[in-house]
Amino acid sequence: MALDIYLFPCLSDNYGVLVHDPVSGRTASIDAPEASAVLGALKEKGWTLSDIFTTHHHVDHVQGNLEVKAATGATITGPADEADKIPGIDKTVRDGDVIDFAGHPVKIIATPGHTLGHIVYYFENDAVAFVADTLFALGCGRVFEGTLDQMYESVSKVGALPAETQLYVGHEYTESNLRFCLTVDPTNEALIARGGEIKALRAAGKPTIPTNVAIERATNPYLRADTPELRASMNLPNGTPAEVFAAIRLAKDVFK
Repeated sequence: MALDIYLFPCLSDNYGVLVHDPVSGRTASIDAPEASAVLGALKEKGWTLSDIFTTHHHVDHVQGNLEVKAATGATITGPADEADKIPGIDKTVRDGDVIDFAGHPVKIIATPGHTLGHIVYYFENDAVAFVADTLFALGCGRVFEGTLDQMYESVSKVGALPAETQLYVGHEYTESNLRFCLTVDPTNEALIARGGEIKALRAAGKPTIPTNVAIERATNPYLRADTPELRASMNLPNGTPAEVFAAIRLAKDVFK
Protein backbone atom coordinates (compact mmCIF):
# COMPACT_ATOMS: atom_id res chain seq x y z
CA MET A 1 0.00 0.00 0.00
CA ALA A 2 1.22 3.49 -0.80
CA LEU A 3 2.66 5.68 1.90
CA ASP A 4 0.79 8.73 3.16
CA ILE A 5 3.01 11.82 3.12
CA TYR A 6 2.03 14.98 4.97
CA LEU A 7 3.90 18.25 4.39
CA PHE A 8 3.60 21.17 6.81
CA PRO A 9 5.42 24.47 7.44
CA CYS A 10 7.88 24.94 10.28
CA LEU A 11 9.81 27.96 11.57
CA SER A 12 10.03 30.79 9.03
CA ASP A 13 10.60 28.81 5.82
CA ASN A 14 11.33 25.17 6.72
CA TYR A 15 9.14 22.24 5.85
CA GLY A 16 8.37 19.30 8.08
CA VAL A 17 7.26 16.00 6.59
CA LEU A 18 5.50 13.01 8.12
CA VAL A 19 5.69 9.66 6.33
CA HIS A 20 2.99 7.20 7.38
CA ASP A 21 2.48 3.55 6.52
CA PRO A 22 -1.29 2.97 6.76
CA VAL A 23 -0.96 -0.80 7.21
CA SER A 24 1.40 -0.89 10.18
CA GLY A 25 0.70 2.59 11.49
CA ARG A 26 4.40 3.36 11.60
CA THR A 27 5.15 7.06 11.12
CA ALA A 28 8.43 8.89 10.56
CA SER A 29 9.24 12.57 10.75
CA ILE A 30 11.85 13.73 8.29
CA ASP A 31 13.97 15.87 10.61
CA ALA A 32 12.37 17.76 13.50
CA PRO A 33 12.70 21.43 12.65
CA GLU A 34 10.21 22.60 15.27
CA ALA A 35 8.78 20.39 18.01
CA SER A 36 5.43 22.14 18.30
CA ALA A 37 4.84 21.92 14.55
CA VAL A 38 5.76 18.22 14.39
CA LEU A 39 3.62 17.32 17.39
CA GLY A 40 0.76 19.43 16.06
CA ALA A 41 0.90 17.68 12.70
CA LEU A 42 0.84 14.28 14.40
CA LYS A 43 -2.20 15.29 16.41
CA GLU A 44 -3.94 16.66 13.33
CA LYS A 45 -3.40 13.42 11.41
CA GLY A 46 -3.98 11.11 14.37
CA TRP A 47 -0.69 9.34 13.79
CA THR A 48 1.76 7.93 16.34
CA LEU A 49 5.41 8.75 15.69
CA SER A 50 7.86 5.86 15.61
CA ASP A 51 10.91 7.43 13.94
CA ILE A 52 12.78 10.63 13.24
CA PHE A 53 14.97 10.39 10.15
CA THR A 54 17.60 13.11 10.45
CA THR A 55 19.28 14.38 7.28
CA HIS A 56 21.96 16.63 8.78
CA HIS A 57 22.94 18.40 11.96
CA HIS A 58 21.92 22.02 11.31
CA VAL A 59 19.87 23.40 14.16
CA ASP A 60 16.83 24.18 12.02
CA HIS A 61 16.57 20.46 11.26
CA VAL A 62 17.30 18.95 14.69
CA GLN A 63 16.21 21.44 17.33
CA GLY A 64 12.95 19.58 17.91
CA ASN A 65 14.59 16.18 18.35
CA LEU A 66 14.66 15.91 22.12
CA GLU A 67 11.20 17.34 22.77
CA VAL A 68 9.58 15.20 20.08
CA LYS A 69 11.44 12.10 21.26
CA ALA A 70 10.36 12.73 24.85
CA ALA A 71 6.74 13.12 23.79
CA THR A 72 6.59 10.13 21.46
CA GLY A 73 9.41 7.72 22.24
CA ALA A 74 10.52 7.89 18.61
CA THR A 75 13.81 6.37 17.51
CA ILE A 76 16.19 8.89 15.94
CA THR A 77 18.26 7.75 12.98
CA GLY A 78 20.89 9.96 11.40
CA PRO A 79 24.19 10.13 9.54
CA ALA A 80 27.09 8.40 11.28
CA ASP A 81 29.47 11.17 10.25
CA GLU A 82 27.45 13.71 12.24
CA ALA A 83 26.30 11.54 15.13
CA ASP A 84 28.03 13.69 17.73
CA LYS A 85 26.07 16.74 16.56
CA ILE A 86 22.57 15.22 16.43
CA PRO A 87 20.60 15.44 19.71
CA GLY A 88 19.13 12.16 20.91
CA ILE A 89 20.44 10.01 18.06
CA ASP A 90 19.86 6.26 18.53
CA LYS A 91 20.94 4.71 15.23
CA THR A 92 23.47 5.72 12.60
CA VAL A 93 23.54 5.07 8.87
CA ARG A 94 26.05 5.49 6.07
CA ASP A 95 26.05 5.78 2.31
CA GLY A 96 24.64 2.67 0.65
CA ASP A 97 22.86 1.36 3.75
CA VAL A 98 19.29 0.19 3.28
CA ILE A 99 16.96 0.41 6.24
CA ASP A 100 13.42 -0.93 6.53
CA PHE A 101 10.42 1.28 7.15
CA ALA A 102 7.34 -0.95 7.58
CA GLY A 103 8.35 -3.07 4.59
CA HIS A 104 9.45 -0.10 2.50
CA PRO A 105 13.20 -0.21 1.81
CA VAL A 106 14.93 3.13 2.35
CA LYS A 107 18.30 3.66 0.69
CA ILE A 108 20.76 6.04 2.30
CA ILE A 109 22.58 8.33 -0.14
CA ALA A 110 25.49 10.41 1.12
CA THR A 111 25.27 13.97 -0.21
CA PRO A 112 28.13 15.96 1.37
CA GLY A 113 28.56 19.61 0.59
CA HIS A 114 25.99 21.58 2.57
CA THR A 115 27.35 19.68 5.56
CA LEU A 116 29.97 16.95 5.40
CA GLY A 117 27.61 14.24 6.62
CA HIS A 118 24.36 15.23 4.89
CA ILE A 119 22.28 12.26 3.70
CA VAL A 120 19.20 11.67 1.58
CA TYR A 121 16.51 9.09 2.44
CA TYR A 122 15.42 7.46 -0.82
CA PHE A 123 12.27 5.31 -0.76
CA GLU A 124 13.03 3.66 -4.09
CA ASN A 125 9.92 1.49 -4.38
CA ASP A 126 7.75 4.49 -3.54
CA ALA A 127 9.59 6.82 -5.95
CA VAL A 128 10.19 9.49 -3.32
CA ALA A 129 13.35 11.04 -1.87
CA PHE A 130 13.74 13.35 1.08
CA VAL A 131 16.65 15.55 0.07
CA ALA A 132 16.52 18.29 2.77
CA ASP A 133 19.14 20.94 1.93
CA THR A 134 21.04 19.17 -0.84
CA LEU A 135 18.67 20.16 -3.63
CA PHE A 136 15.87 22.71 -3.55
CA ALA A 137 13.19 23.43 -6.10
CA LEU A 138 15.19 25.52 -8.60
CA GLY A 139 18.17 25.53 -6.28
CA CYS A 140 20.68 23.71 -4.14
CA GLY A 141 22.03 24.19 -0.66
CA ARG A 142 24.75 26.65 0.18
CA VAL A 143 28.14 24.97 0.60
CA PHE A 144 29.00 25.44 4.27
CA GLU A 145 31.28 22.53 5.17
CA GLY A 146 32.18 20.66 2.00
CA THR A 147 33.60 21.73 -1.34
CA LEU A 148 31.89 22.87 -4.51
CA ASP A 149 33.06 19.68 -6.21
CA GLN A 150 31.44 17.62 -3.46
CA MET A 151 28.22 19.58 -3.81
CA TYR A 152 28.21 19.09 -7.57
CA GLU A 153 28.58 15.33 -7.13
CA SER A 154 25.84 15.27 -4.49
CA VAL A 155 23.38 17.29 -6.56
CA SER A 156 24.18 15.05 -9.53
CA LYS A 157 23.28 11.98 -7.48
CA VAL A 158 19.82 13.40 -6.88
CA GLY A 159 19.50 14.38 -10.54
CA ALA A 160 20.36 10.83 -11.57
CA LEU A 161 17.39 9.32 -9.74
CA PRO A 162 14.49 8.17 -11.94
CA ALA A 163 12.63 11.05 -13.55
CA GLU A 164 9.37 10.40 -11.72
CA THR A 165 10.98 10.49 -8.26
CA GLN A 166 9.21 13.01 -6.04
CA LEU A 167 11.58 15.28 -4.15
CA TYR A 168 10.74 16.73 -0.75
CA VAL A 169 13.12 19.56 0.11
CA GLY A 170 13.84 21.32 3.37
CA HIS A 171 12.81 24.90 2.63
CA GLU A 172 10.38 27.08 0.69
CA TYR A 173 12.96 29.02 -1.29
CA THR A 174 11.45 28.49 -4.72
CA GLU A 175 10.22 31.97 -5.55
CA SER A 176 13.53 33.61 -4.66
CA ASN A 177 15.41 30.85 -6.48
CA LEU A 178 13.30 31.57 -9.54
CA ARG A 179 14.47 35.18 -9.66
CA PHE A 180 18.08 34.04 -9.75
CA CYS A 181 17.48 31.23 -12.24
CA LEU A 182 15.98 33.64 -14.74
CA THR A 183 19.21 35.66 -14.69
CA VAL A 184 21.41 32.68 -15.63
CA ASP A 185 19.01 30.69 -17.83
CA PRO A 186 16.73 33.40 -19.28
CA THR A 187 15.77 31.65 -22.53
CA ASN A 188 14.73 28.37 -20.90
CA GLU A 189 11.06 28.03 -21.90
CA ALA A 190 10.41 25.31 -19.34
CA LEU A 191 11.76 27.58 -16.61
CA ILE A 192 9.68 30.53 -17.78
CA ALA A 193 6.53 28.43 -17.79
CA ARG A 194 7.33 27.03 -14.38
CA GLY A 195 7.81 30.56 -13.10
CA GLY A 196 4.18 31.34 -13.74
CA GLU A 197 3.09 28.23 -11.90
CA ILE A 198 5.30 29.05 -8.92
CA LYS A 199 4.01 32.60 -8.63
CA ALA A 200 0.42 31.36 -8.74
CA LEU A 201 1.05 28.77 -6.03
CA ARG A 202 2.73 31.24 -3.71
CA ALA A 203 0.08 33.89 -4.31
CA ALA A 204 -2.45 31.31 -3.17
CA GLY A 205 -0.39 30.47 -0.10
CA LYS A 206 0.42 26.98 -1.37
CA PRO A 207 3.77 25.15 -1.27
CA THR A 208 5.84 24.67 -4.39
CA ILE A 209 6.91 21.19 -3.37
CA PRO A 210 7.10 18.34 -3.80
CA THR A 211 8.89 18.74 -7.07
CA ASN A 212 10.29 15.84 -9.09
CA VAL A 213 13.50 14.91 -10.82
CA ALA A 214 12.16 15.50 -14.35
CA ILE A 215 11.06 19.04 -13.49
CA GLU A 216 14.37 19.86 -11.85
CA ARG A 217 16.40 18.44 -14.73
CA ALA A 218 14.52 20.72 -17.09
CA THR A 219 14.55 23.91 -15.02
CA ASN A 220 17.12 23.83 -12.21
CA PRO A 221 20.40 25.39 -13.40
CA TYR A 222 22.44 23.30 -10.98
CA LEU A 223 21.28 20.22 -12.88
CA ARG A 224 21.85 21.93 -16.24
CA ALA A 225 25.52 22.74 -15.74
CA ASP A 226 26.39 20.44 -18.65
CA THR A 227 24.34 22.42 -21.19
CA PRO A 228 25.66 24.89 -23.78
CA GLU A 229 23.21 27.50 -22.48
CA LEU A 230 24.63 27.49 -18.97
CA ARG A 231 28.23 27.31 -20.13
CA ALA A 232 27.61 30.41 -22.24
CA SER A 233 25.70 32.18 -19.49
CA MET A 234 28.55 31.68 -17.01
CA ASN A 235 31.21 32.68 -19.59
CA LEU A 236 32.74 29.21 -19.47
CA PRO A 237 32.36 27.98 -23.09
CA ASN A 238 34.83 25.15 -22.47
CA GLY A 239 34.08 24.64 -18.79
CA THR A 240 33.41 21.26 -17.26
CA PRO A 241 29.99 20.72 -15.69
CA ALA A 242 31.59 20.92 -12.24
CA GLU A 243 33.19 24.27 -13.11
CA VAL A 244 29.92 25.65 -14.45
CA PHE A 245 28.09 24.39 -11.36
CA ALA A 246 30.62 26.12 -9.13
CA ALA A 247 30.22 29.38 -11.02
CA ILE A 248 26.43 29.20 -10.68
CA ARG A 249 26.60 28.45 -6.95
CA LEU A 250 29.06 31.29 -6.32
CA ALA A 251 26.90 33.69 -8.31
CA LYS A 252 23.88 32.72 -6.24
CA ASP A 253 25.83 33.33 -3.02
CA VAL A 254 26.11 37.04 -3.85
CA PHE A 255 22.78 37.47 -5.67
CA LYS A 256 20.51 40.12 -4.22
